[in-house]
Amino acid sequence: MKKIAIYGKGGIGKSTTVSNLSAALSAKGYKVMQIGCDPKADSTRNLTGGKKIPTVLELLRDKENLVLTDLVHEGDEGVLCVEAGGPVPGVGCAGRGIITAFEKLEELDAFSVYQPDIVIYDVLGDVVCGGFAMPIRGGYAEEVYIVSSGEMMSLYAANNIASAVKMFGKRKYASLRGIILNSKNIENEEALVEQAAREIETQVVFQIPRNPLIQQAEALGKTVVSAFPDSEMAKNYEKLGNLIFN
Repeated sequence: MKKIAIYGKGGIGKSTTVSNLSAALSAKGYKVMQIGCDPKADSTRNLTGGKKIPTVLELLRDKENLVLTDLVHEGDEGVLCVEAGGPVPGVGCAGRGIITAFEKLEELDAFSVYQPDIVIYDVLGDVVCGGFAMPIRGGYAEEVYIVSSGEMMSLYAANNIASAVKMFGKRKYASLRGIILNSKNIENEEALVEQAAREIETQVVFQIPRNPLIQQAEALGKTVVSAFPDSEMAKNYEKLGNLIFN
């Protein structure tokens, strides 16, 4: 089982990238589990027809005697979808919520039961507190990728995430494999991101071009891979999947 964590600043297109990556890998015949680690619980929305699925934390609050099928929902292309969720707004810690969700999945032997070929954690990267760093420091993920554009704040977040990965890397936890450039078509974007990658001692492993098909697919509550499977954009996500899996 391959275990990947993908981090990035909120609004950078991380969840769009992750859900398309999951769909592309699943379409190739791999069993994929995608775990959303954002209190907004919208990581898997484009795999479930634009609808949010019940989160682990919601179910823990509202239901007794949970079973795995309460937490894991099959989405487009057969992707197994899980949303950790967050606390009631204004009460509790979102990071602690992620830890609680992970513990529940472990308690119910989710990975042993479903036996995915790859697990992808979609993690908010604005703040790398203990809970949001859980995929790295808890041994859940083996490899980390950062989604970024050439925008200053997304590069700033990438630097913070890289620092956290390096700190935990000394303890033989997950390693940083590189930056996925999600293009925003800003001036000198490639050069800016390449420079940032050098500064944090990593590399740009893939560039996703800006394409209107992404918004068109999201309007349908779908990934590009499901909505436009024969498009050049779907092939880009397939290439990214090949790169990450191999």
